[in-house]
Amino acid sequence: MRDIADLNHDQMPSAMSLIKATITAVAGAIVILVLIVLPAEYGIDPTGLGNQMGLTRMSAEPAKATIDTQPSVAVNTSLSTYVPPVWIGSSPYRSDQMSLILQPGKGAEIKARMTPGENFVFNWKTEGGDVYFDMHGEQIDAGDEFTSYWLERSRSSASGSFEAPFEGTHGWYWKNNGTEPVTVFLEISGFYADLYKP
Repeated sequence: MRDIADLNHDQMPSAMSLIKATITAVAGAIVILVLIVLPAEYGIDPTGLGNQMGLTRMSAEPAKATIDTQPSVAVNTSLSTYVPPVWIGSSPYRSDQMSLILQPGKGAEIKARMTPGENFVFNWKTEGGDVYFDMHGEQIDAGDEFTSYWLERSRSSASGSFEAPFEGTHGWYWKNNGTEPVTVFLEISGFYADLYKP
């Protein structure tokens, strides 16, 4: 075995090659940090490559499962917003069916009382012709003020889902602009206090 003292200076790396190797290692670490670690861990993607490689989705996933007993629509993390897949409501699940007859030139409403985050799926259809409709909501004690969500001049059916953005009443106003009576049939299921005709 050779003694260190016997090593030739030509076999030892020079100070310049050590500096170059250190600079190369630091540059490589910076590239890995910017391209992989920041998008995957923190959702920071200055180059856009992290999003293309799917790394930014990793930062949106929760680190561990937690049990939340309070209704919640979003949990803020350091650099992204995570919406939990489970919503916990206070109203029991229910299903209702209602119908109403609209005479020519007349309109009527069906409403559900809801708190923020409560939701339902719905399906309505008409028999006898198309109707004008406005799906909207009113906050408690709002007077004549309301918020329209979906409005069309002429339609014979609609289906979808709805989540209440505020506490109040939410539902539909239909108007028969035709010359013959029209019947509206509504089916609704979900979480709301009650369904009624004002």
